[in-house]
Amino acid sequence: MEVNIPQVEKKRVVIIGAGFAGLALAQKLAKTGAFQIVLFDKNNYHQFQPLLYQVAMAGLEPSAIAFPLRKALQRSADLYIRLAEVLKVDPAAREVHTSLGSCGYDYLVLANGAVTNFFGNAEIERFCIPMKSVSEALYLRNRILADFEQAVSESDPEEQKALMNIIVVGGGATGVEVAGALAEMKRYVLPKDYPELRTGEIEVLLLEGGDRLLSGMSAVASRKALEFLQKMGVKVIFGAVVTQFDGARLRLNDGTQLHCRKVIWAAGVTGSPLEGLPPETIVRGKRLRVNRFSQVQGFDNIFAIGDSAFMEEEKYLQGHPQLAQAAIQQARHLARNLERTRRGVELLPFSYKDLGAMATIGRNRAVVDLPRFRFQGLLAWFVWLFVHLFQILGVKNRVFVFFNWVWNYVTYDQPLRLIIRPKDNRP
Repeated sequence: MEVNIPQVEKKRVVIIGAGFAGLALAQKLAKTGAFQIVLFDKNNYHQFQPLLYQVAMAGLEPSAIAFPLRKALQRSADLYIRLAEVLKVDPAAREVHTSLGSCGYDYLVLANGAVTNFFGNAEIERFCIPMKSVSEALYLRNRILADFEQAVSESDPEEQKALMNIIVVGGGATGVEVAGALAEMKRYVLPKDYPELRTGEIEVLLLEGGDRLLSGMSAVASRKALEFLQKMGVKVIFGAVVTQFDGARLRLNDGTQLHCRKVIWAAGVTGSPLEGLPPETIVRGKRLRVNRFSQVQGFDNIFAIGDSAFMEEEKYLQGHPQLAQAAIQQARHLARNLERTRRGVELLPFSYKDLGAMATIGRNRAVVDLPRFRFQGLLAWFVWLFVHLFQILGVKNRVFVFFNWVWNYVTYDQPLRLIIRPKDNRP
């Protein structure tokens, strides 16, 4: 069975994934009007992943950081969106096989991003809570609030403390931002909601396997982030490698055991290459090796961009950072090269322009590394707010996010503490 897509004379570009890379490429190609574009994704929306943690911490509604794909691309001609899971690539037949059927392509772009890396530990994958999607962020919000509701009725002090304590694994930007948000919730929100609990005894632990936080940023940013977290009451443990977690007790590589019901896993990501690609194209981190034109090794009509691509450049011998800015730059460059291919013009090699990195650690606290400047504290926090606000799709979403931020800042409160569980009443 074939996916229902009209046959036209234009070359067909099939894009897998509507993250930062896939959406940017679709938008750019649609403006040219020179291609038929087919975009596959499992969701009908684009999610702004840098703010997922604020959904999990009840600071934002999911709709504020998600934008419908059909609305984002509704003025694009010859563009078709299909909700499906892509199962396999058949390079010989120039087809992708999906849950809706097969779809032929002239050019295939793999922008399916990365997934949470559990390092092959099935037990950790089963019991730890990842945060790579809106649904996972909502699940985390429900778990945090539900565990506090259970703690209110728990008579065993040790079990009550285990329900309240929260462990975050991974000292990258996500782990640091989540730990900071949890510390603020512990200080400003939970004492008002649960006065019968000893919320001052709640422990927020951040476990990092290396010797510093924010390894992708400067040493100054790393030290300042640690200082901010410690002042907020977060206990940071370095050299801590998780070996086991059964849903009640977490074991570290040195034999230490921690009693906790919730472990948030932010220890890294890995690629998710599709079946059908040669094994030699898959390299470190399960990313696809591509050349400077984003072509997957051994193919001239299959491309990979964003988190799924491993491209070596003089300054980036370990591949480009898995950040939104890198994905968007690769997408826009590939759009230009596909247009050059159509016109029979020589392709241009990609060069990554580093725009900097940043992370927020709560109210008035952030760290920013720009190519020429590095600063921390209140100014960095305002820069972080400004940059992220204007990267969100949709004016309405920006207004909602801005209003929520102002309200949270003025009231020291997060107003969205709702436990919403999906229910299926069908027999």
